[in-house]
Amino acid sequence: MDRLATLTTSSPLIELDDVTFHIDGQPIVAGLNWRLEAGQRWAVLGPNGSGKTTLLRIATGYLWPTAGVVRRLGKQLIDLGTLRRSIGWISAELVAQIPNCEFARDTVVSGRFAQIGLKNLEWLRPTADDRAQADYQLAQLGCQDLADRPFGVLSQGEKQKVLIARARMAEPVLLILDEPCAGMDPGARERMLATVQAVAEDDCQLTIVLVTHHVEEIMPTFTHTMVMSCGQIVTMGATTDVVTAEKLSEIYGISISEMIESAGRHWPIWNLRP
Repeated sequence: MDRLATLTTSSPLIELDDVTFHIDGQPIVAGLNWRLEAGQRWAVLGPNGSGKTTLLRIATGYLWPTAGVVRRLGKQLIDLGTLRRSIGWISAELVAQIPNCEFARDTVVSGRFAQIGLKNLEWLRPTADDRAQADYQLAQLGCQDLADRPFGVLSQGEKQKVLIARARMAEPVLLILDEPCAGMDPGARERMLATVQAVAEDDCQLTIVLVTHHVEEIMPTFTHTMVMSCGQIVTMGATTDVVTAEKLSEIYGISISEMIESAGRHWPIWNLRP
């Protein structure tokens, strides 16, 4: 795919105007206003249940808002199927859907067709070029040795890297990383974050959104940060302005005694004394 017709429009990639979403009359998110420009890198930060994933599902057309307006490429009506094929979404939910017996190379190839379970779809006929491209994408992430291993035997970090390679097969215009480090030990997490930074540096046109609970996972490439709480956007803007001890203490309800900054990242020191 050609970067969604090379994004010839000057409009934001995604724009939310006063968006609200209810389930059974109960508000899940409310009053959301956000502009995502092509090529930007955003972190979406907040506690469990704050509405982070719901916001992105609305933005990408998987949920329809109860009220408000969503524009994609400047339009309220757009071919959502085409748009979704231009979005790589990495999440624990996707990990669970990949067949355990499928070789990692085939998992990556499946991204070319926006399908899950390559061997179960007899009508798909991957070419030698498709498989060579899959090997290339794995090599770009430093995990070419995983190509002939079943997906189910890979570590959590290895699975996430394979899924990033899978997403890149379709030359996505937007990559959404929904808590990509969940369940990883510190070493695996740092390797995963280094991969995210490398992918961002390798492809300056790629728009990336990272969903996380953890401030320290916001790598230097994420120049913009949104903080959500209780279904609302509390603050957003430049990461250096948003990720402060004062604002994070308010959101999480625990004071921060110190915010350590190093190599473009932030580590909060939480004050846990009663």
